[in-house]
Amino acid sequence: MADKKDNSANGENPQPANMPLFYKQPLPLDAKKHEKLALKENFGFEFTRGVNAVPVNLIEMAQICHFYPIAFSPDGRATPVAIMGLRDNENLFLQADSSWEKNCYIPAYIRRYPFIFSEVPDTEQLTLCVDMDDKIVSEKGAQRFFDDEGKPTKLAEGALNFCKSYHAAAQETLKFSEALAKSGILVDRETQIRVGEDKRINFSGFQIIDEKKLKELDDKTFLEWREKGWLPFVYAHLLSGAQWDRLAFMLNQIMEKEAA
Repeated sequence: MADKKDNSANGENPQPANMPLFYKQPLPLDAKKHEKLALKENFGFEFTRGVNAVPVNLIEMAQICHFYPIAFSPDGRATPVAIMGLRDNENLFLQADSSWEKNCYIPAYIRRYPFIFSEVPDTEQLTLCVDMDDKIVSEKGAQRFFDDEGKPTKLAEGALNFCKSYHAAAQETLKFSEALAKSGILVDRETQIRVGEDKRINFSGFQIIDEKKLKELDDKTFLEWREKGWLPFVYAHLLSGAQWDRLAFMLNQIMEKEAA
């Protein structure tokens, strides 16, 4: 299944040497090769186990900031990420039954899985791929990607539309991230979280917007960001800082159970 793409790169093509987070073997959906292939029902969010941060897009930051701290990657790309855990290889929002924490917004990057777009070489198309993980897909099942006539099912069409929306949002996020990285208002930060009565956890390896540097941002850049509609996302990031306490509370609950 394919869709026309824009000409800007999104950096998320499924490449064997640089596989996107969660994906093991994403392959293009093909009506002939995958005639009977189906998505397993209720596979849950087990694939997020061991991951404590995921990329987020601008348009969802208003929701993200109410549940997760938003930080930026320290690699010069300033990719916005939702922090989901304070310890290595721990997702605090993943429940024992592979469900998500109740009444919490789930980042689009997670909801998109197991689907993803890849570029078709020498064309202007994006092809819908699915991760060929036997825990996720099966040659038997009701949730097929193609019907008996080889036409995409509602499931496949819905996945295509979701990936199209995600791709468009990723392009705008990339522009924002590039501008943010060049602005000089990001700083490396380490957060010290108190857990239990006498223990602290240091969480580092991320960047945040420095409020003092934001105030000193030149008028030209500030007005450009306002015109592009980026300022609400800056403030969403700043507001999300309150969610570090939420993560500390969640971790304390888990540690109490571990100690019992």
